[in-house]
Amino acid sequence: MSKIGAWLLNLFYPSLCPFCGKVVKEGICSPCREKKAPIAQPYCYKCGRPLSNPLQEYCRDCQKGTHTYDQGLSLWRHEGQVEHAIYQFKFHNKRYYGKVFGLEMAKVFGKQVADWKIEEIIPIPLHKSKLKKRGYNQSGLLADTIGFALHLPVNHKKVVRLHNTKPQKELGPGQRRDNLKGAFGVLSKEKKVQNVLLIDDIYTTGNTMDSVARILKKAGTKQVYFLSLSIR
Repeated sequence: MSKIGAWLLNLFYPSLCPFCGKVVKEGICSPCREKKAPIAQPYCYKCGRPLSNPLQEYCRDCQKGTHTYDQGLSLWRHEGQVEHAIYQFKFHNKRYYGKVFGLEMAKVFGKQVADWKIEEIIPIPLHKSKLKKRGYNQSGLLADTIGFALHLPVNHKKVVRLHNTKPQKELGPGQRRDNLKGAFGVLSKEKKVQNVLLIDDIYTTGNTMDSVARILKKAGTKQVYFLSLSIR
């Protein structure tokens, strides 16, 4: 798109803050940015879930079980306006939120991604039937923006969703694990890399991240990290 075309697009379709709906030049308005501070320490060393005790290293879930992924972080708590904005992003065609949110994730986590020595970014895929119905993969939009901002390649083809699983939020802990058995596959012809970064919109129990990390490590990946937009 030309500069004139982009200017006209912004003129007639101005950006709106994903939290309050105010017209903003770009991204999130200042009042909402102050209210929506990223999750800060103390948080779980493994999954990044906020902790109330600064002396605690792991959350209750990570103390009880082990994860296949190596480490991960989330930008915000999944509550209030954040929850509403992500719902709009996923189900009401607010695709431009992907750029807004992705840039925030890149800004906050850029140094950590560099420390992880990430070679490739992989968005959590949707099943082809769900992708056809929705028209886009919200995790893919986030991944593309993060990859662009941090100058890292994004691979949309490496991991595929083999089964159209039920929404994880509707299931209990045991059901969530069973729901994802055999749900993902790795294309063997794809180039193997040592350190990969998974991108998803919401982290709940980590079963999705574990399922993808498991097949990636089986295929030769050494370290699997993740970033999510929010955490429940």
